[in-house]
Amino acid sequence: MFLLGVVLVLIGVALSIALHEIGHLVPAKKSGVKVTQYMVGFGPTVWSRRRGETEYGIKAIPLGGYIRMIGMLPPRREDAPGTLRATSTGRMSQMADAARADSFDQIEPGDENRVFYKLPVHRKVIIMLGGPFMNLVIAAVLLVVIACGVGLPKQTSASIAQVNECLPVSVADSQKATCSDADRSPAWKAGLKPGDVVVSVAGVPVTTTLQTTQQIRRNADRAIPVVVKRGGQQQTITVTPARRTMPKVDKDGQEVLTMGGQTVTEDVGVIGTSIGATYRTERAPLTEAPGIIGDGLVKTSSVFLRIPQKMVGVFNAAFGDGKRDTNGPISVVGVGRVAGEAANTRDVGFGDKIVFLLGLVASLNLALFVFNLIPLLPLDGGHVAGALWEGVKRGFARVRGVEGPVYADVTKALPVAYTVSMVLIVTSVLLIYADIVNPIKLGN
Repeated sequence: MFLLGVVLVLIGVALSIALHEIGHLVPAKKSGVKVTQYMVGFGPTVWSRRRGETEYGIKAIPLGGYIRMIGMLPPRREDAPGTLRATSTGRMSQMADAARADSFDQIEPGDENRVFYKLPVHRKVIIMLGGPFMNLVIAAVLLVVIACGVGLPKQTSASIAQVNECLPVSVADSQKATCSDADRSPAWKAGLKPGDVVVSVAGVPVTTTLQTTQQIRRNADRAIPVVVKRGGQQQTITVTPARRTMPKVDKDGQEVLTMGGQTVTEDVGVIGTSIGATYRTERAPLTEAPGIIGDGLVKTSSVFLRIPQKMVGVFNAAFGDGKRDTNGPISVVGVGRVAGEAANTRDVGFGDKIVFLLGLVASLNLALFVFNLIPLLPLDGGHVAGALWEGVKRGFARVRGVEGPVYADVTKALPVAYTVSMVLIVTSVLLIYADIVNPIKLGN
């Protein structure tokens, strides 16, 4: 089952890449641009077939894809029609000239007006946003199917699963077999019992494990009423949470780590219990779909905004004793491993496993959508930024009375593109290594 999970999620990733490139291909062809290649993957070509003027194929490394449009880059203003100046001696200008020449090498007689750079700005934006938009559509469809079609588990109550007689002094202490009265847990002293359904804590109604633990943590050394339902009857029990140093958690209950991947601690209240939960599957109405998709986008975007900080933690987890952040970045290797672990879990039904894998593919597509909107070459967002800048230049040119076509020379940004590409390669290698030696595990 482990291998099946890996294969299924990799198929999902490959289909997502293929559809991303179709999102570029279709509007490009509709706009009259000649597309010579549509490829899924990189490296040596495994299979290809030419239909019309386009070669469709699959390459050996399924970590991306591309379409090749002729005339991606404009000539310089001083170039005569059909000619290019000989390469210059400057390193940066050489890169620009080489890229420009490569773009023109593909242009055949009769294709002069089928080049990408001659398109109006709005056409360029539509073509370059087509790929990320497809990823958003894939994610939206999967999320709606899961949330509104299948349904998501919703916690309906929190209950006392276990009461520990003794309370460890700190997170480093192990549970004692016997203890003095001073070390007995507040829950034990107060008379809480396994099976008690928690109704409220400190006057605040609770229905989830997270709400229950949050209220307990906030009330260290203070006597608080805990209302529980026992045997069909509600009882109010006074408990005084003991102050202990524990790992800090965020609003979602996830452990907070430093930039270096070390656990952040704080003094909070504890009572010495394990909090259980009761769930039911609940379908969301279709009217909530925009909110579900929007929430996913916000969470995904927040991860990307903190990528530099999180990569420090990944480095320390890979080469030191830091912990992996469960909300941090992950490579394709890590995704495959999580998918395999999910498929191999024995106490989860087959249907729930499929739903989890679909959710994993949806999350990947949200990440691809947000990532590709970053306005840096060679990402799609970089090409969109170049097209928008071209529109601004054209506006100023018309105001100044400049005649003739005005293009944005994106080759000037090639040094940035090469730098971004190197950063992406190094980041990918680091994530793959970290996912091998210190992976994010499903149990976390």
